[in-house]
Amino acid sequence: MPSLRSRVLSVALIAAGRRRRLSSAEAVRTRVAESARRPASHLPPRSLGRIAEVSRTFVGAWPVYEVSPRGAEPTARVLYLHGGGYIDELVRPHWSMVRTLVTAARARVVVPAYTLAPRGTADRTVPAAADLLSGLIAGGGEGGTVLIGDSAGAGLALAAAQRLRDRTGAQPTRIVLISPWLDVSLSHPDQAAIEAADPMLARAGLREAGRLYAGNLALDDPRVSPLHGSFAGLAPLTVFAGGRDLLVTDSRELVRRARAAGAEVEFHEEPGQAHVYPLLPVPEGRAARGRIVDLVRRAAEVRP
Repeated sequence: MPSLRSRVLSVALIAAGRRRRLSSAEAVRTRVAESARRPASHLPPRSLGRIAEVSRTFVGAWPVYEVSPRGAEPTARVLYLHGGGYIDELVRPHWSMVRTLVTAARARVVVPAYTLAPRGTADRTVPAAADLLSGLIAGGGEGGTVLIGDSAGAGLALAAAQRLRDRTGAQPTRIVLISPWLDVSLSHPDQAAIEAADPMLARAGLREAGRLYAGNLALDDPRVSPLHGSFAGLAPLTVFAGGRDLLVTDSRELVRRARAAGAEVEFHEEPGQAHVYPLLPVPEGRAARGRIVDLVRRAAEVRP
């Protein structure tokens, strides 16, 4: 059974109207138009600079943040790709995860503020993310490289790993996907029933966000929906999903298809948990973050 704190948080999310932002295609278009007029900040919180070294560079048009342990040599590298339906910027829970990776796992974390849809579409975003991943793997120095993404960022992470595999054969030490959004068509037959219990997500708005991200590509193009890509030759995968997340069907399909292709997959489906529960302030989320930290620490033992 979910913890009391988790159940209370789900009620609070419903009361706060989190799903209204995705209630319809019109709601998403309105949100995107407002963001174009008044872009949200992707800056890290000032508190992060008190416990870590934070710098920013530009890779093409993308601001890319690098966060490293203060006063200590990092032991692993992480590329972290944030969620937000491809239409929302980095927010505090993302930076809290980055903070955990830096302080608890002693990782150097690279965090791109990638261009959001509709200006940023999969045909440009996926190759750019693959280039970042390639550079991090080849950069040398500290131990292995872990690719981490949540929600839409997890879809981008998987698509980037597939792209890099096809281009050079290179892979990170491990890929960690948190509540991944892997098929923007949201056509799985089980999603309707799960949606009724989901306190955060709604299919109508997500479909519109996915359409904006797809741009001129088909919705089933692996760059847009990496569930339709190949899983052979990928790094070991660790996947986290909540039972009350309508996107849990993507995770289940990923596990089935990846294992059939011979990929190594570690799957954590937590009953009663909402979307991106490893980022949430609940006991189940804390346990998931602990597992992610452990995986990054193990990657530190891998020699480049």
